[in-house]
Amino acid sequence: MNQQLIEQIVKEVMASMGGSTTGNEQKTSVKPSGTVNAKDDYPLATKRPELLKTPTGKTLEDITLNSVLNGEIKATDVRISPETLELQAQVADSIGREAFARNLRRAAELIAVPDERILEIYNALRPYRSTKEELFEIAQELETKYNAKINAAFVKEAAVVYEGRNRLRQD
Repeated sequence: MNQQLIEQIVKEVMASMGGSTTGNEQKTSVKPSGTVNAKDDYPLATKRPELLKTPTGKTLEDITLNSVLNGEIKATDVRISPETLELQAQVADSIGREAFARNLRRAAELIAVPDERILEIYNALRPYRSTKEELFEIAQELETKYNAKINAAFVKEAAVVYEGRNRLRQD
């Protein structure tokens, strides 16, 4: 396989993944200036690649097989960024997929939360695993430490629902 073909395959894979990436160091709730829509801008990697950047500022064009082999592209360069998720949410909003857009925005907030902590929170949200107070503490942490206000509200709502359905851990 020639190198040009391999680079094209890498670009196509990146484009199909949303095109941009990030590590946990990104801030959440970042909204790119302007808005995008499905009619004019989707797929973003094809029609608006200038909007898609890695956490280190690399573009889709920067992600080539050579750059991967040379160690210029790291794992953080192939993770999605909050900005890209927001752009995808705007596309979803533009075609009336509000629930999907909300999911994308929740995901954008969670990028700042370490993977291990997300798993701990997931387990804490399972029925009978946490008290109401513990869930409210998690919500406070999400809101203050990670600026994940949407997810904090979700955890608070879960605590109230679990209380009403008697699904909280009893100490």
